[in-house]
Formats: sequence, structure tokens, C-alpha cells
Amino acid sequence: MNSVLLPVLPSLSRPQAISSQLHHPARRYSHPRSPRCCCCSTLTARRPFLSLPLLPTATAATLDGPGDTFRCHAMSIEAPESTPQSASVIWESLGVLVLLGRLRVTACGGRGPLPSFSPAAFSSSEGYMNSEVYLGVLELMDFGTFYGVTPVDPSPSRTAALALTDDGIQGYEEKIKLERLSGLPVKVTEKFPHIRDYIAYQLPADVDVKSLLKCQLAIATYGFDGRCFGATGLQLPGVLDELFSYTGPLGAVFSEEGISLYLWAPTAQNVKAHIYSDPLGSDLLESLQLEEIDGVWSISGPRHWEGCYYEYEVCIYHPSTLQVENCSANDPYARGLSSDGRRTLIVNACSDTLKPELWDNLVNEKPQLSSFSDISIYEMHIRDFSANDHTVKPELRGGYLAFTMEDSAGMLHLQKLSGAGLTHVHLLPSFQFAGVEDEKNKWKCVDTKKLEQLPSDSEEQQAQITAIQEEDGYNWGYNPVLWGVPKGSYASNANGPCRIIEFRKMVQALNRVGLRVVLDVVYNHLHGSGPFDVNSVLDKIVPGYYLRRNKNGLIENSTCINNTASEHFMVERLIIDDLLHWAVNYKVDGFRFDLMGHIMKRTMLKAKSALQALSKERDAVDGSSIYIYGEGWDFGEVANNGRGINASQFNLPGTGIGSFNDRIRDAVLGGSPFGHPLQQGFVTGLLLQPNGHDHGTEADMKLMLASSKDHIQIGMAGNLRDFIFTNSDGKEVKGSDVLTYGGTPVAYTLSPTETVNYVSAHDNETLFDVVSMKTPMDISVSDRCRINHLATSIIALSQAIPFFHCGDEMLRSKSLDRDSYNSGDWFNRLDFTYNSNNWGVGLPPKEKNEKNWPLIKPRLADPSFKPSRSHILAAVDNFLDVLRIRYSSPLFRLRTANAIQQRVRFLNTGPSSIPAVIVMSIEDGYEGVPGLTQLDPIYSYTVVVFNASPVEISFASPETRARALQLHPVQAMSGDDVVKNSVYEASSGSFTIPARTTSVFIEPRDS
Repeated sequence: MNSVLLPVLPSLSRPQAISSQLHHPARRYSHPRSPRCCCCSTLTARRPFLSLPLLPTATAATLDGPGDTFRCHAMSIEAPESTPQSASVIWESLGVLVLLGRLRVTACGGRGPLPSFSPAAFSSSEGYMNSEVYLGVLELMDFGTFYGVTPVDPSPSRTAALALTDDGIQGYEEKIKLERLSGLPVKVTEKFPHIRDYIAYQLPADVDVKSLLKCQLAIATYGFDGRCFGATGLQLPGVLDELFSYTGPLGAVFSEEGISLYLWAPTAQNVKAHIYSDPLGSDLLESLQLEEIDGVWSISGPRHWEGCYYEYEVCIYHPSTLQVENCSANDPYARGLSSDGRRTLIVNACSDTLKPELWDNLVNEKPQLSSFSDISIYEMHIRDFSANDHTVKPELRGGYLAFTMEDSAGMLHLQKLSGAGLTHVHLLPSFQFAGVEDEKNKWKCVDTKKLEQLPSDSEEQQAQITAIQEEDGYNWGYNPVLWGVPKGSYASNANGPCRIIEFRKMVQALNRVGLRVVLDVVYNHLHGSGPFDVNSVLDKIVPGYYLRRNKNGLIENSTCINNTASEHFMVERLIIDDLLHWAVNYKVDGFRFDLMGHIMKRTMLKAKSALQALSKERDAVDGSSIYIYGEGWDFGEVANNGRGINASQFNLPGTGIGSFNDRIRDAVLGGSPFGHPLQQGFVTGLLLQPNGHDHGTEADMKLMLASSKDHIQIGMAGNLRDFIFTNSDGKEVKGSDVLTYGGTPVAYTLSPTETVNYVSAHDNETLFDVVSMKTPMDISVSDRCRINHLATSIIALSQAIPFFHCGDEMLRSKSLDRDSYNSGDWFNRLDFTYNSNNWGVGLPPKEKNEKNWPLIKPRLADPSFKPSRSHILAAVDNFLDVLRIRYSSPLFRLRTANAIQQRVRFLNTGPSSIPAVIVMSIEDGYEGVPGLTQLDPIYSYTVVVFNASPVEISFASPETRARALQLHPVQAMSGDDVVKNSVYEASSGSFTIPARTTSVFIEPRDS
């Protein structure tokens, strides 16, 4: 007797009770593994084949052999003559099931709906008493799998209704015999590695698969006694990619003759376009039937459509409802929207009327960028920038046009940063996202004057903010609805083309103050799904295709919700088309990919190649200067290349694509954002100034501090996996030989521009808040300010791309809120007049912070924690100084791994090194002298000392003896009197460095 694996089988209802659940109490099978369902589908171009998954809900049976029958679409599919008695027959491309033993497997078209069902255990008198199968709940009403088959030709089954009787599923019409293949093609297993062990079967060439895909599809399993004991649905992305991959025009396409609309919807039964003259009214101009050619629906119309709005009506089978639905949807390639987000604006982004003055010449006004190594990034939320800036006109606050106010406090601050060397502003999501109404008259707000009167540790502020947080004007924006449309709430008018024009003016204004613009793109998930959600777009047009599904047919939600599947051809195409749209039509200078690890590496490489191919002459864009980076975290269903080679940290070396370096963040600050909030690190007092948290024994803390220093030094050397240095044990090791606490290598890059170093970002607490939490409560606020600057200086002087969260340089606080994505303007306030850092504005919102309130409350209640204006001004000046130092010498921005290995040394290393002190030297060559080439015409040698200890330290090295080192002129002229006390003594090569201070020494060539 052979084992057989069966899918999770949601039942087909009996005609007498369409929504009833299937129970067979007389049957019982079981298997210890969890139930699964179908995964993806594939077809060859000429002769379709079917690949089937090995499914872990199981029974045991013997194979009758040839003659067992599959039925599909009005067709019954007989087991091939060649089926071996011991084989597992698994059909996956147009369905999922297993044929083994005396089983007949059927998939049919029929009349009734196909509900999910409760787990049903049953036993059989047919000799299977020692095996079990549990039929799991598939939640079909909430998730999308395809069930049944409805012919494209007019027929009763076009309503996508299936019925199950004791004799099987009603409605099938013909039989098809399957032919077993020797295995899955390599191209299939490369694209879908999670089905590599599945068995493949082939359909005859005369099967009309394209028509089949427009229908409700299902597979049912039958016992040899003729009774149907389960059915499951299908996942079709592989088939759709094989048959309908498309590279032609999509969206609204303008020509001299008129306007054409193109929509890729190969599974749709019908598509109409409803044209409206206005964004919100009921003035319907036309309802037009689109024509389909090979899965693309299109229609041509007159030029006077320009400025009108349209929505698609897509008649399509939707697996989440098990019905054929008429879905109202925006165009996935929309470039404009109505203010309520329901209609797509017909707009030509190339129209001269939408271009600010001199827009076409912006490519020649871009700030100079010689190398990606010269990049430094400042992360900012568009609304945060000006919502609280009273130097901005009230009607412009919180929007795109605030950046055009040259004399506002915020723009003057950005000009200071740019003047000191900062190159890029990274804008949090600015595409159309959910969570904030575009119609500002619908927003609710709180009385901030009353909130200002409340105690600094009160619960009342957060209670009032959270009471309206779904109806105010605030959200970070990681709720994507349409990727290619600027967010309407940031525009002065969300209707018409204002959002397009004003976004361009923002980019132009930032470029003109010397700052390039990075967009935060969120291609890893979508906010809405299903046929009725107002925020659902892609899942209405090709249900089950754009969103990645697991083996149970459920949408993967590891990113947070509705994971997208870039391994599917048209998803990848949409991502790349969208990037090109922003680069060409909005002239943005870089892209930060949210949860980049959930996107395939192949997609990222294609995106990079497409962007870099843009030229000044053809596109008015210098694609070679566009930098891309993102979060390379490896988790969820994509972990360990589970869905293909993904764009995770360890898969990116050699690509030139940057990824965030969480190792240096955790080593500098201590712990991680997911650990205990009091876990200390290199700058926050580990070992040398304990905060009362149990860090283990003194030996444990020494080891932790030494490891943290190793991790930081590797990060400062570009996180290069082959960088050789002396570790805390005194051994020469590569960066990849040093392991994190989780056992993975610290270093993984091949180039310094593949590492984005940071200590804070929009996620988690601000830098000042982290420092305030982790340091002992009895140290002074002045000491916390120095620690804040010490942390940013480590990032600013590293051989990598430095990344700063907006406000780090102003001691920004969110009142210890660890996740302020929806915490309103109150907790996210910025003050570019430097009067307040927003500390102590109440306990942070309960949802994400309540468990830490006992730690937070005494800190917020203590007035000594709050910095004064003088502290903020000093912090800004110190940040400007460290930027000026970075850009004073190319030695701080080396371009290659070889240059870093040859020139960068860490001197305070080994078991006898001074704790909490890093000493980095960078050496240059001399013109005409063999050895290192000369890079810097001014300085020949630099030494940077980071003293994180609470006391002054002295350090000497033979390598620094008899040098003509002096304090960097920026620091010698600094307003920071403490750093001026840094001393170098040439005869001994020793340095004396004040507590919590970064000191930079240079050797001028003319000394």
C-alpha cells in the first residue's frame, strides 16, 4: 500500500444546500503534516504541461492504475497509461491534487458556489483504516484561490457556480487524457523553486487553455467508491506568465490622433471603461466596451478625453467571493486621480502645461555627483517637514509647495545641510497611499493648545491623538494603493494635475538648494485586495496574480499585508515601468526600496539596468547618477531564497545596490529594536556606565563591548566581507569571519556603496530617544547630547553611504514613541527654529508603547531630560561640522574595496585595547612616489578617534609617531569647546581625547 498526499480540500456544496459544509463522519484519514494547497502554475508555449505539488494532507491507498480519471472544465482527465503503480500523480498547473491508489480526481464546471468548510475527519471501509486525512479550512471567502471551470462560451456555468452531489461535481463536459513528463523544466524550478520536487503532466495541444483561464476552476478528489471527498482551487500566475507576458503599451497612451487605453487583464471576461467629465460627479460621458487581443484590453478615443476621468468595470471571476464580479477599478498605470481616489485622470505627463518653468533643463541644474561614494542621505517625511513650520504659509504647510518657500525655517535648515556637504533628501512614501484622505476638509484635528498644557508624562495626549488617528492628515504612507501617482493630500488640490505640477516644483526646489531627491518606494505589498475594497486595484483586475500566495492558496502577509510577487513577469514589469516613470517624469535621483528582500534580485538588477540606461540626450535624465538601496532583510516566505533568489543582504554583493547595515546600528546603540529597550551598546554606556539592566557578568559585558567595537569597525570599513583587520582577540580576520549574535557574518559587501550605515531612521525611536532610554538616568542632558553627536559622527565618518534620520542633528524626540507611523503631527513634530526638540509631549501611543510605559514615564516626567535651545543649536553646529569634515577630504569617501583595504587601519585593537575607543587612520600617497596614489591634494594622513567612554582617555601607537598631525581646522574653529581640548603629541604618537568625543586629526601636505 502506497502513501498519497492530498491537498487542503474545501468542499463543493450540494445543490440542495449551496452553502452547507461537507462532512463525511464515516470516513477518517490522517497525516501528521499540516495541510497545504496549490501554489503556482506553468504552461509551455506550444504544448501546455501541468505541474503538481506534493501536498502534505495525506491518506494511504493503492493505485488502481490506468483508467482512474481526472475531470476538469467540462472535461474528465484520465490517468495516463504510463502511470506507475507507485507514483504520486500531482496536478498543479491548472489545479492541485494527487492521484494515487484507487482515486478518481475531478475538476468540473458547474452551477453552485464553492464555500470553505470546517475540518472534516472521516474513515473508510475500503481498507484505509490505518491512515487518516484531515480536510483543512481554506477560508475561501477571504482569500483568493480559483475554483471550478466556467466555459468562455455562453453557458449557465459562466456564473462561476459549482455544485457537488454524491455522484460528484455537476457540469463537466469532456475528457482529457494527461501525459506524464519526466520532470519540471529548469526555467520553471528556477522561477518557482518551492515546487521543484513536483511531478509534471502535459495537456494535449488542442486544449483551449486561454479560454479556460477566464473561468472558475476547481479540482476534486474521489475515492474509488465514486464518492467525492474534497475539492480545491488553482493558482495560475505561472500559466499567465507563459501565455500572456506582454511588453506593449499600458495605461493611457497619447498620440496626435487621439488617446488609447490599454489594460492587461487576461482572466477578465469583459472590460468596460466609463468616462467622466469631472472627478466626483455623476456626469458620465461614455461607457465603452474594450476589445481584447491576447489578454490586453484596449480602446481608442478622441484627444478631448484629456482632462477627463475614467474607471474600469472588469467582469471577472474572483476567488475571494467565488463569484463572477463586476469590479470598479482604477488603471494600474494611472498617472493622476480624483480626490476621492475612485477615478483615474487622463493626463499626459509630457504636456508642457504641467511643467514648471525650466523643468526640461533640470537635468543640467542637478547638484554635482562624481561618485556614489560621495552620497549622504537625509530621511524626511513630507508632512513632518512643514506641518509645524509657522514660517510657511498656512495653506502650504505639510505639502509639496512648502519646499518652494526658500526663506522658510525648514528650507534654510536644508540649505545649511547642503552647504556642509549633504547630497540627498530621502522622502518617505509620496505615491498614492491609504490612511489619509486627499480631501482635507474631511480631516479631524486636536486642540494643540490644550495638549500643551498637559503634564509631560500624561496619557491624555496620546488618547486624543489616537482617537482621531484614522481621520487626521497623518500617516507615514506605507499603505500603497497606486504606485505611479503622487499623493493627493500633499497637493493644494487633489483633483486635476496639481499634484503632478507641485511634486515637480518640490523636486526642482530641492535640487536648486543642492539636494538630490530619493523616493521611498513600497513595491513589496499593497494595502487593498479583493473585489470590493476601495483601495484594491491590481487584485480586481487580475485576481490571484499580483499577490504572492502560500501553498494553502492564502495571500502571504509577512511584509504586513498583501505581499506582491515580483517573480511574476507583469509584477516585475509594473515595478520597473513605475521606476522609469518617476525617474523620467519627475526627475528623481534615487530610490529606497522598502523591504527590498521581498523583491527578487533579478527584478532589482533589471531595475538598476533600466534606470542606468537613461540618458541626458534621450530622456533628459542622467541614469548613471541614480542610486538605489533598500532594506535587505531576509524573512517570511522569501527567506533563504524560498521563492527565488531575493534581494537580501547576502545576495547583493557585487550588484552595486545598497542595503541598510543593521549591524553597525545595533553595535553603536546596543541590543536591537526588538530587544530590551535598556540593552546598552558602544556609545550608551555598556560596561563603563551601567544603567541597572542585567547585562550579565562583567566578563560578559567586556565581551559584548569588544564585539560591538569589532562590528562597528567592520561597518566603518564599508562592511566589506574581505576587509582584513585585527579583531578584539588580536587575530587577523576578514569581516565575514566575524559573526553576529545570531551566527551570521557581520560583513557581506564587495563595495562601500553597497552599505548604507545608520543608527536611526523613521522606524523605531529617534536617536535622542534611544540614547535617553539606554543611558543611566542620572547623567546630564549635556552628556546625552554628546552621545547623540558621537553616534552620528561614527556614521558620518564611515567608508559607506551615511544615512541620517531627519532631526537627529536637532536632538529630535517623539516622546519615546517607538512607531510613530500613525501618531499624528503631535508626536512627529519638527521645529526648525530650534526652540524645542519635542521631548516630553506625553506618553507615546498605547498600542505600540504601553509595555514600556513604566520605563518611559519617569524619564518624561524628569525635567532634566529635556534639552534647551542652546543644546539644540550646539547639536546642529556639531552635525554641520562632521559633514564638513567628511567632505573636506576624499579619504573619507574611498570608492573601492581595494582602496579601503590599502588605506584604512584600526589601531586600538586586540585584547589589551582601551575599551569603548576606536582609532581609525586613513593614509594617502604622494605624487610621483611609488605605492599609494595620491587622492587628496591637501591632507596626506588622517586619524579619527572615537572616545565613547565617560572619561578622558590617552592612546599611543607607533604608527602615529613623528607625524605632523593637528586637529582638523573645522574642529579647531568649532563652537564645541570640549573637542578643542583634543591633543596629539608627536614624539610618543599619543592622543588625549575628552570624554564622549570624536576628534579628527589631519596631516597637511604643506606641514
